[in-house]
Amino acid sequence: MNPLNQAIANIGVVPVIKLENPERDAAPLARALCAGDVPVAEVTFRAAGADKAIRLMREACPEMIVGAGTVTEKAHIDATIAAGGQFIVTPGLDPDLVAYAQEKNIPIYPGCTTPTDYHTALKFGLELLKFFPAEQSGGLAKIKAMSAPFPQFKVMPTGGISLKNLGEYLSAPVIAACGGSYMVTADLINNQKWDEITELCKKSREIVETARASK
Repeated sequence: MNPLNQAIANIGVVPVIKLENPERDAAPLARALCAGDVPVAEVTFRAAGADKAIRLMREACPEMIVGAGTVTEKAHIDATIAAGGQFIVTPGLDPDLVAYAQEKNIPIYPGCTTPTDYHTALKFGLELLKFFPAEQSGGLAKIKAMSAPFPQFKVMPTGGISLKNLGEYLSAPVIAACGGSYMVTADLINNQKWDEITELCKKSREIVETARASK
């Protein structure tokens, strides 16, 4: 994998974040994630100001890998790049968005759950795919089945991932990392429970290390 993809895989878990108040929460959230040894974030455009949150998180913790999620239009890609974002995640596979991201030289991880999606991703030379929504789309069993005809890809499942099933997913060689919002829920962020976020990240990293050791 390329260096950025490998760095994300080394961390093993990617918090998927919706920030309603970037000015208040972005910097302390970034510090909480880093304190928990999870220096990566996917900030979704499900809330306004995602690009501002990306900029503020990177300013607070320059060592972090911060990208954008729920990207559904080219303007989101432009805003992410302008904010210093390092990757793009889309909920589905939109060839126009993939081509545009590649034109702009920013990694993109499109949501893929079907053989048709994988075929299209193959044509673009992608190596890391988001599998979304993971649990609702067949989970690990389907991911493993899809890897048989498409061994070129590593997968980042998102959707329904929690501390309970994180280890099961990560124990599979095809899984590069898992996306999840369980450590960055609205309750935790809105009530500024930064210490709890840090602890959930630490628990996640322990699971990552245990799962990796079992491969």
